[in-house]
Amino acid sequence: MLDSKVKLFLNRRGFDLQHKRIAVAVSGGPDSLALLHYLKEKSAIFHIELLALHVDHMFRGEESLLDAQFVEQFCEKLGIPFKMERIDVPAYMKVTGKSGQVAARECRYRFFAEMMEKENFTYLALGHHGDDQAETILMRLARGSTGAARAGIPFERKFAGGFIIRPFLCLSREEIEDYCRDHQLNPRRDPSNEKDTYSRNRFRHHVLPFLRNENPQMHEQFQRFSEDLESDEDLLQELTFREMNKVMEKIKDNEVRLAIDLFLDMPMPLQRRGIQLILNYLYNEKPSSLSAVHIENVFSLIRNPHPSGVLHLPGGLIVKRSYRECRFSFQTKDLPQSSYHYELFEPGKIDLPNGSSLTFEFTCSQHVKDHSGSLLLSADSIPMPLIIRTRKNGDRIDLRGMKGTKKIKDIFIDQKVPRDERDQWPVLTDATGKILWLPGLRKSDEPMLGDAHSCYILLKYIKQ
Repeated sequence: MLDSKVKLFLNRRGFDLQHKRIAVAVSGGPDSLALLHYLKEKSAIFHIELLALHVDHMFRGEESLLDAQFVEQFCEKLGIPFKMERIDVPAYMKVTGKSGQVAARECRYRFFAEMMEKENFTYLALGHHGDDQAETILMRLARGSTGAARAGIPFERKFAGGFIIRPFLCLSREEIEDYCRDHQLNPRRDPSNEKDTYSRNRFRHHVLPFLRNENPQMHEQFQRFSEDLESDEDLLQELTFREMNKVMEKIKDNEVRLAIDLFLDMPMPLQRRGIQLILNYLYNEKPSSLSAVHIENVFSLIRNPHPSGVLHLPGGLIVKRSYRECRFSFQTKDLPQSSYHYELFEPGKIDLPNGSSLTFEFTCSQHVKDHSGSLLLSADSIPMPLIIRTRKNGDRIDLRGMKGTKKIKDIFIDQKVPRDERDQWPVLTDATGKILWLPGLRKSDEPMLGDAHSCYILLKYIKQ
């Protein structure tokens, strides 16, 4: 029965055991011991090359050392190559401050990766089964996981230049225990699995029995749910990536700018995954405290009718809304903005501190397209040098088509320039200090052309 279920499962996943080099993580418990035995039984038929890997985490002293010796003797009896390592996980916990489960997992997988690379094995087989799948999905739903995380444990994923596989996800814990009894495997038992200290054990002891009473094959339903969600998620992720490339811009390795209006035009399922995509890009390692609640807070900030706002996410990530754009960055504090002052005498290019640039060139033609990113001046009538600087208190400009002057501050507000960009926005003046241009925004009423001249100054502004 077990054999036929595993064969059907592997065929459905498109996985062929033929001529595979498979390392098997073996703790000595029922799941991993049954998996190693099963693959050994198939090794001659499918020409499988096996390697057993074991880690003693040194949590239980002599008892965990006996586990290692048991696995070694089991492998010796079956003629399976065996590699093990004793790792002082309690010491690693003290150094890193990580929990026992997290620390043990990191140390264990580091050893697995080293052995796979050293021994040139392509696959690492783990003994996770259908009950593990149900526990994982329920735990993640309970704590608010989103997207692909809700699909639980994947059958296959990339690892150490190869892949992790889980051939027993189609089986229940009871079916594996039956296999152990039928083949007289007599596995080791970890007493910590009986304690309700860990949340997984609480789901295992109290939730799963109720569900199995409702449906004895509930583990198969959870696995089917996982596979359906995984395939749906693959498609949605592909669509999200395609659409987000149109609405987000990577400013730096640790900063992303999002165009709010274009983002809100996307379907809601893609919006949710789009925020996750940004977080995945920015976080090297997601904080464990990050949850679906934080995603909802980001949405509230984006949809809020107020034009500005700031949200602080775990790990020092700041989400800053300013008018119709939203910036995600790891700026932990507002750094003082330095002012600048450049004098322009001749053609050239100036790279400004805010990432934008200004080019100066001479031209003999006044037939230049008039737009906010360029300015044409008469070389003969403009007092030189031109000055490009940051704003000053009281700055005002005579605007085209308007009587009187207007404060630069009010123009920034009218044009919805983000607050954190205003102090670094360039202001162009002539040698007398008259403001001629707010590049990219507004121009003064200076009669720049008048009659035809022999030479003009063409200024071009490129914003970051």
